[in-house]
Amino acid sequence: MSRVAKNPVSLPDGTEVTISDTTIVAKGPNGELSMNKHPLVSVNQEDGILKVAANDDSTTAVAMSGTTRALLSNLVAGVCKDFEKKLT
Repeated sequence: MSRVAKNPVSLPDGTEVTISDTTIVAKGPNGELSMNKHPLVSVNQEDGILKVAANDDSTTAVAMSGTTRALLSNLVAGVCKDFEKKLT
């Protein structure tokens, strides 16, 4: 298992995640975002926590599990936090 994928993604209050066979949709106070799920990766939701795991031990599956976990974390952050870039 990828070192990144070992860490679960916690869902803040007011955030709702729907997981289907091919897509993951996150809804929060700042809107709705979706992403496609890789077929070599499984995502489970338990008590406000998202857990990502590789379906087999292949190098591609392990790499994609870490990538999917990072993308999920950014997906949840995108619907919860306002994005602001200050130019100096």
